[in-house]
Amino acid sequence: MACICVSGGRFLNGEIKIQGSKNAVLPMLAAALLIPGETKFRNCPDIADVRAMAALLKKLGAVVSRDKDMLCVDARYVHPVFLDCGDMADTRGCILLLGALTARFLEAHLAHPGGCVIGARPVDLHLLALRALGVEIEEGEVILAKAAKLTASEVVFPVPSVGATQNAILAAVLAEGRTGLHNVAREPEVVHLCHFLNAAGAKISGIGTAHLLVEGVKQLSPVDYTVPSDRIVAGTYMAAVLSSGGKVFLRGADDAELLAVIKPLRAAGAEFGIYADGILVKKGRRLAAFDYIRTQPYPGFPTDMQSQFVALATLADGVCVIEETIFEARFKVVPELIKMGARIYLDENKAVVEGVMTLAGANLCGKDLRGTAALVIAALAAEGESTITGTEYLERGYEDFVGGLKGLGADIKRVVK
Repeated sequence: MACICVSGGRFLNGEIKIQGSKNAVLPMLAAALLIPGETKFRNCPDIADVRAMAALLKKLGAVVSRDKDMLCVDARYVHPVFLDCGDMADTRGCILLLGALTARFLEAHLAHPGGCVIGARPVDLHLLALRALGVEIEEGEVILAKAAKLTASEVVFPVPSVGATQNAILAAVLAEGRTGLHNVAREPEVVHLCHFLNAAGAKISGIGTAHLLVEGVKQLSPVDYTVPSDRIVAGTYMAAVLSSGGKVFLRGADDAELLAVIKPLRAAGAEFGIYADGILVKKGRRLAAFDYIRTQPYPGFPTDMQSQFVALATLADGVCVIEETIFEARFKVVPELIKMGARIYLDENKAVVEGVMTLAGANLCGKDLRGTAALVIAALAAEGESTITGTEYLERGYEDFVGGLKGLGADIKRVVK
């Protein structure tokens, strides 16, 4: 069992390169199944979710290898096999294999996906899109998808869904005819998947809008592709700097993808320098309480940054209300922050946070990926020492988060008991 030990009170200073995006590369790895050849992913993060997806690709017959930050996937000899609960337990991203396998083999047989328990995460919209493309689906404890062929259709999502949009794109790129996808998610991770597929020979237009047009092609070709930086990792390091104090350059961070995060931070007193190759973040004084924060689909405030903002709000000057509209179980971090002396009141899907002057170190337990990161952020600013368990969640999405913070001057270490 591993834990993270933090002695708070040190400023963070220096520079850190932001890793490749977890939520962008997972659908790209699923898309590699559509390519009968070797695809190269540069700047691919070495994290647990990527390793879990790579293991699934190997079970399907792909040859997967890593050389430093490059992951290679050769899917020439892939074949459909049943992916059971054990296979699917480690990452939510494996649901994207449904669209990819159905597109290439006209069948898929897999269990429901795992991942962090942060609320209801149904797959009904994924199945809606595939059924519209001519796929027959039986759903029980497992999902069985079959089709005589995939045919173009008009798919209208009742609400935007990142995963369902990506699954629909993966299926539609090899479907016969032109598929219209409407009210789709516009998150950067959807945009990056479209650009990756187009680089491999797909024909997708309307990228970045709520309406995509996918003209089916017969085959995709191998591609050498660089995974973009992870906007949530960049936002997490921003929060760490603004919690502990200091000045850090986030190399590779894309400000265009982080506008909804930067705007409330800047209004609260954070200082930013925006450059072509990254973002400089600096804390000059105590942050003021944020204006009302409400999580929303992109380009709104991302749910994956909500926990980190709750941690920041505990030390802000004033009262902040943070509303969660995406996942109902996103406030598991709150009882842990209260152990440190935070003043937080939960009102259904809202957290009312009254800032305090100091937090105290404590023994803490991370319950999900972003919540565990938020506890580290709080511990960096706390007086005394904190011990945080739940590192297995953190390692799903952050590449050596402890080492990165240590390199910036934090007193932090990972301990195996």
